Amino acid sequence: MKIKNLSFILIFLIFNCCQTYKPSIQVLPPHIKTIAVEPFENKTNIFGLEDTLRLEVNNELLKDGRFTVTNDINNSDGYIGGSISYYILQPIAYGENFEVQQYKLRVIVDLYFVDRVNNVTLWEEKNLEEVLFFAASTLPGGLTEEEAKKTVILNLAKKICLRTIEGFGSVSGRSSKKVP
Repeated sequence: MKIKNLSFILIFLIFNCCQTYKPSIQVLPPHIKTIAVEPFENKTNIFGLEDTLRLEVNNELLKDGRFTVTNDINNSDGYIGGSISYYILQPIAYGENFEVQQYKLRVIVDLYFVDRVNNVTLWEEKNLEEVLFFAASTLPGGLTEEEAKKTVILNLAKKICLRTIEGFGSVSGRSSKKVP
């Protein structure tokens, strides 16, 4: 009986001492009640991409409803800003007659959140990426480039909103990812 208890205690101790450390998620400070989305810088050659992303991020924040969303950065407690650095559409699969059958659309943004009350950048996210593989519009269920772009921007907006509201980082609030 004592041997069983001893082995149970050893297993319990080994299991608990081998757990990895998980820092707590950082959330926005309680003094931030209003959020604005700064116009994004567009470093790509795709016209209007920055406006579409800003609109979708605003929509996601409004849908969430936890914060008041304003267009006036000067009257907000904090704001999201950044730049769209890459928009790459690549054909990845071809048919028998060398017509494109599948594409890969990749959009990468650099982001930050500024606490205007304390005048400090709370988090930065370099190279936040969204990738979509889709069939050519000539195939059943395929998408046009415009439809794929809309899907990618919507997914990015959801990620930005989630990153802002649900938690942003672990210890430092900074992350670095290399662009492949």
